[in-house]
Amino acid sequence: MAEPVRARRLSDEEGQRLQQIVRRGKHGSIRVRRALIIMASASGTPVPAIARLVAAHEDTVRDVVHRFNEIGLRALDPNWAGGRPRRISPDDEAYIVVTAKARPKTLGRPFTRWSIRKLADYLATNKVRRVYLGRERLRQLLRRNDISFQRTRTWKESSDPDFDAKLDRIEQVTTAFPDRCFAFDQFGPLSIRPHHGTGWAPKTRPDRLPATYQRTHGIRYFHGCYSLGDDQLWGVMRRRKGGDHTLTALKSIRAARPDGAPIYVILDNLSANKTRAIRTWAARNRVELCLTPTSASWANPIEAQFGPLRSFTMANSNYPNHTVLARDLQQYLRWRNANARHPDVLAAQRRERARIRSERQQRWGRPRPQAA
Repeated sequence: MAEPVRARRLSDEEGQRLQQIVRRGKHGSIRVRRALIIMASASGTPVPAIARLVAAHEDTVRDVVHRFNEIGLRALDPNWAGGRPRRISPDDEAYIVVTAKARPKTLGRPFTRWSIRKLADYLATNKVRRVYLGRERLRQLLRRNDISFQRTRTWKESSDPDFDAKLDRIEQVTTAFPDRCFAFDQFGPLSIRPHHGTGWAPKTRPDRLPATYQRTHGIRYFHGCYSLGDDQLWGVMRRRKGGDHTLTALKSIRAARPDGAPIYVILDNLSANKTRAIRTWAARNRVELCLTPTSASWANPIEAQFGPLRSFTMANSNYPNHTVLARDLQQYLRWRNANARHPDVLAAQRRERARIRSERQQRWGRPRPQAA
């Protein structure tokens, strides 16, 4: 019997990039759907559950996963178009990419960075090797090779000494025991304010939300639990993150499998998720806590489920208080779990998903070497 299709292990940079795309992109776009597929597959979600999540055929999910395993994040941008024969050889294209990534001063030009015009001029006048092409074609070649004009950033990689060991354990349990694997995470902070989104409205007359200047309701956190085998999502709203609330959520997960057999819960490496009381209870009730590495929450399977949750319950909303927000969130969870196996219904809802707002600044890290 063939092994289940699964995306390879993500590096720090790949995981954080996929998480950024899912949180900030439009859920109707190809990039976001493919990012959801890759992130969910890498965290151990089965192919049928991923197909229901993105309203796609299972063969499409497998094709995307295979393509990612071959070429990495370039699989997010499928190249479907044809065209006339190329006039620039692969060697010329490689030379253009190397030149674009080099600092102009190292090539004898008095600049700290290239512009498209300056780069095209250098390529056409360089005595060592000349490549003639227009500025628009140059933009296309750079984009195809993942070269874009962007601001410099600082970097931070995971400092967890058990980085590989933790990812190995998560990969092992999600592969060998998918029906006994669960995920837990806190989603928030959630505040009471107008949240912009998208929806159907008369042309040039979009729905408008009021501006707010005083926010007196405080914040809440959604403590979410996800069953990989059943593809079910549930949780409650809390005023804060705390070990007592995490323990309550873990007990609800244990109640979902009351047979007493071991279960595996994937959760973030947060101090509130690994208190002494939690570890003692977990050991007594045969619950293994599979902690994600530090600064690598993308390895948690529930992260892929929070994208649609944010779009359906937060985007395009203006709740009067947290009570109403919690009520509507629970209504959505009931609808989501009841319709988890109806991809046609999910496809109709997916077309109305809103743009995801970023909740915290993304932290970039250098890629780690892949395990042999």
